[in-house]
Amino acid sequence: MPIVTVQILEGRTDDQKRALVEEVTKAVTTTVDAPADRVSVVIEEMKPQNFGKAGVRASDQ
Repeated sequence: MPIVTVQILEGRTDDQKRALVEEVTKAVTTTVDAPADRVSVVIEEMKPQNFGKAGVRASDQ
């Protein structure tokens, strides 16, 4: 039973998140031969002020 966690910055639409779940599920079923009904996808959204890269918070860009 694969469980995939995707961490993204908040602000994506419901349609984008729906498509993300669908595409991640397809990728997992293809690569590890798991049935789609056994694949779980968890989306964790972060506020831009709680994520930084190269010493700069996303909210400060």
